[in-house]
Amino acid sequence: MTSTPAVTATPAKDRKASGAQQKLLAFASLIVLLVFFSLASPNFLQTANIIAILQATSVNGVLAIAATLVIITGGIDLSVGTLMTFCAVISGVVLTFLGMPLPFGILGAIAAGTACGLISGTLIAKMKIPPFIATLGMMLILKGLSLVISGTKPIYFNDTPSYPEISTGSLIGTIIPALPIPNGVLILFILALVIGYVLNRTVLGRYCFALGSNEEAVRLSGVNTDGWKMAIYALAGGICGLAGLIISSRLNSAQPALGLGYELDAIAAVVIGGTSLAGGRGSVLGTIIGALIMSVLLNGLRIMSVAQEWQTVVTGLIIIAAVYADMMRRRRMG
Repeated sequence: MTSTPAVTATPAKDRKASGAQQKLLAFASLIVLLVFFSLASPNFLQTANIIAILQATSVNGVLAIAATLVIITGGIDLSVGTLMTFCAVISGVVLTFLGMPLPFGILGAIAAGTACGLISGTLIAKMKIPPFIATLGMMLILKGLSLVISGTKPIYFNDTPSYPEISTGSLIGTIIPALPIPNGVLILFILALVIGYVLNRTVLGRYCFALGSNEEAVRLSGVNTDGWKMAIYALAGGICGLAGLIISSRLNSAQPALGLGYELDAIAAVVIGGTSLAGGRGSVLGTIIGALIMSVLLNGLRIMSVAQEWQTVVTGLIIIAAVYADMMRRRRMG
């Protein structure tokens, strides 16, 4: 891999200008939803419910950050949900079946996610399989492997009492009792800061935007585009491993049948936050706002006793509207 990008994507100033309006609109939508559900139900702003929203956002937000990296390159990853489940199962195997210490379970989950992401990236970069097909196949493979490895039964972490602390404990709460913010939420925001820095201040981030803007031009400039693409998918996979740790620690079990559908919420959060499905533009801040919008909306609909099937309908409509808005924005930009 070369160390200095020869070709850059849309200049940083232009990217910020084009994405600022979408982020502002998304943030305004979040405020409107908060006000609406607060007026619609007195239970919405209760501390327990706010914590529940943040916990839900911690899982979807981490997956959405992984999806953001891939989508900025102009790709797509349909396997993030089942990869999350597979990594949780691997953690269960290491801790419960093999009886190893907690750090090994954490490393096992992240390493499994990184390896699977690298495989997807290799299929796409080296074998030239379209991202949609490669990750769809990986989604089905991981779903099957999760069931096979676990014996189709949940793996419980009763032998590792500290495991739930990964998500439900509160490091901040022990320091500031008035702020019992779960560790899962803390992990989400630390990850957002790290990946935000990577995207805006590192070579990997610059190539991420460059691949999404004009991959052929980057390749013709002598850059090893395949290598960088594989690295980005591997990083996204490792982040999915982190999501697997968060959700399994929250449930105190690895549920092998879980995972399908999470990729849709993650992609919706990414697009709502202003990341273009065409690639070349996006931000972690926008993705976090999008994830909060999804969590607030679904939580509010549940509090208002809206049926589960209608919640799914609303999610689908949001995805369509967000993609259409992205198309209109790209047309205006020419």
